[in-house]
Amino acid sequence: MIISPIPLKWWYGLVFNGMFVLIIVGTGLVLMFRPSQLVISDSETGKIYGRWNIKNGDTFSIEFIHSVNMSPVIDTFLISGKEICPFSTRFFAYGAGMQSDLEPGQVLTRDGDSMIITGFTQSFRELQYIVGTVSDHLLSLRDEQVSLRTLCGKNAHIRIRVK
Repeated sequence: MIISPIPLKWWYGLVFNGMFVLIIVGTGLVLMFRPSQLVISDSETGKIYGRWNIKNGDTFSIEFIHSVNMSPVIDTFLISGKEICPFSTRFFAYGAGMQSDLEPGQVLTRDGDSMIITGFTQSFRELQYIVGTVSDHLLSLRDEQVSLRTLCGKNAHIRIRVK
């Protein structure tokens, strides 16, 4: 009895499928270990203004002067996977547009002249801002502070996301 060799097409199929699996697994590993980034882009065109490497558990804040009561507001956010979670809001005066009632689980504390609300439970895939024309919005991330007016321009409609 003569045993015929395995058809060459079968080997090509085996090699092709093996390479395909390696490419898929390799791509998955690269994407899995790629650092996340906080990305600021134009909400309409998608033009990217800036990117910063971040990791799960990092925080960043956006500081601005409230347009009605003309006092500083600092919103601090926590990165949780691809979600942006409000962590705290620090403000210095009550007025129109400021949170006056606490939701279940929220706590209001005082720190000198400021009031701080914590205990937020929602999370967002993105934040949207209109960069101030009279006062700036400042992004603080680690030891860096970035003027959003300088980065994006006055009255820019921006989106902040984790990618």
